[in-house]
Amino acid sequence: MEEGRTLRADARRNRERLLETAKTAFAEDGLSVPLDEIARRAGVGPGTLYRHFPTKEELFEAVVHERLRGLVDDARALPGTGTALFGFIERLVLDAAAKRDLVDALAGAGVDVRTTVAATAAELRGEIGRLFRGAQESGEVRADIEIADLMALLSGLFFALRSRTNAQADPGRALAVLCDGLRTH
Repeated sequence: MEEGRTLRADARRNRERLLETAKTAFAEDGLSVPLDEIARRAGVGPGTLYRHFPTKEELFEAVVHERLRGLVDDARALPGTGTALFGFIERLVLDAAAKRDLVDALAGAGVDVRTTVAATAAELRGEIGRLFRGAQESGEVRADIEIADLMALLSGLFFALRSRTNAQADPGRALAVLCDGLRTH
């Protein structure tokens, strides 16, 4: 609803407050937290929340979109070096492991955010590709690996971390194996 038009300053602040509150509420209480509770915690009325996010699914999607948008912006600010690439991969993996419950809950609730955030996800893949190519050009990443290989490895790693129990998940170990396999040594 908000896309394509400029919001008044107070409406923009309310939307940002709602998104921040929703991120925290979903992390602490899961996706079953009522929208009215999110509005209360954000210090706005339910009508304000529903004007910005008519459904819970739209709020979920906006939370995911904001998270991806932040990753894109952060990646865009990085130089194309191995250090930057490996640091960004580490952030992605550790963030995905920490947000595992949110991803699982979204999938379990039947929310397919892939379609609504496809353009932003494509931007993120593009920025990862830029970092990857820069790291290859500087000789820090093996030349025989393609970006499609890296994306497949990351997808597999995310899936593996999601399918393990908390006791079994060790994102640091999986991350070290992935990065060691990419390095030229």
